[in-house]
Amino acid sequence: MRLIINLVLVALVFLLIYVLYGSINEPIDFQNEKARREGAVINRLTDIRKAQELYREVHNEYAKDFDSLISTIKNGKIPVVKVLGDPDDPTNTDAIRYDTTMVPAMDYYKQYEATTKRTVNLDSLRYVPFTQGQQFLVQADTLTYQSTLVNVVEVGTPRTEFMGPYADARFKRYDANYDPGKMIKFGTMFAPNLSGNWER
Repeated sequence: MRLIINLVLVALVFLLIYVLYGSINEPIDFQNEKARREGAVINRLTDIRKAQELYREVHNEYAKDFDSLISTIKNGKIPVVKVLGDPDDPTNTDAIRYDTTMVPAMDYYKQYEATTKRTVNLDSLRYVPFTQGQQFLVQADTLTYQSTLVNVVEVGTPRTEFMGPYADARFKRYDANYDPGKMIKFGTMFAPNLSGNWER
């Protein structure tokens, strides 16, 4: 009988150690995984934002889908105007010339890759990291803003798409600002703004 009681007590001790270990490690695991997953998604959104900026240089609007966006980065050309002469010299206006050359958008994207020290796979640009092929949501249109017609774009995904087992509201107890249903995105359809909501 004493042996059975001792075995039960040992089992209870191990169970308490396991529960205690889990209660200590769960918030740490959550914060680490949140940082890892959100970091990968933010990097991808930053890559998409740069592609959208270059797309606008080519087409004077934002891309409404990834096929157009990726095709333009791979094959599009951006006009670059070089001013020959001094436009600030009012006595020499006849000598001013404008020389336009077409530079591949891909050249600018490679400069971006060098700056960020990341190689971007354009064919994977549309996919949300840590998902089974889920794509970022893209909206683009024009908007009258302060009496001017402007281009607007919004690209993002809800955290529920990429947070996996941590896409549960119960983890809010470890981070008061955590909302798994909230979008992580850049841009807005209500103003000409390309800021990411992670940058606020």
